[in-house]
Amino acid sequence: MTIDRARATPQVRLRCDGAVDEETVAYARTKIDAVIGRPGLPAVTGEVHIVRAAAPHAGHRWSAAADLLIAGRHVVAVAEEATGTEVVDRLQDRLRRRTDKAAHARDDGTRTTAPPWRGGGGLPAPDAEPGSTTGHCATP
Repeated sequence: MTIDRARATPQVRLRCDGAVDEETVAYARTKIDAVIGRPGLPAVTGEVHIVRAAAPHAGHRWSAAADLLIAGRHVVAVAEEATGTEVVDRLQDRLRRRTDKAAHARDDGTRTTAPPWRGGGGLPAPDAEPGSTTGHCATP
């Protein structure tokens, strides 16, 4: 059974599958809002999905996945743990790192120059004399 619970942040939907209790949902919403509601972070849209496995013999009964779009950058974070609070905490840590990277990534059309050994424009080549083989392989 899938339950959609989108309360505090309408642009990020929280979905739950399995026997997820209300306490875990409230905890998840608080933690997710703390990550995506930070000042200076661009608009965030997407979905967070929390699943509790029905099989009691499963190693990690809880899993969570976040699929977000932050300022045109796709951010994905996945976590698996034994309890609901642990999986939410792990997802929060991973989301915080990835949203920081997405928010601070430069996308102004400029790129760094590749190093000379990768064919980039390093130091300019010295002026060579005519017939010189500077910078080229020559076979005698």
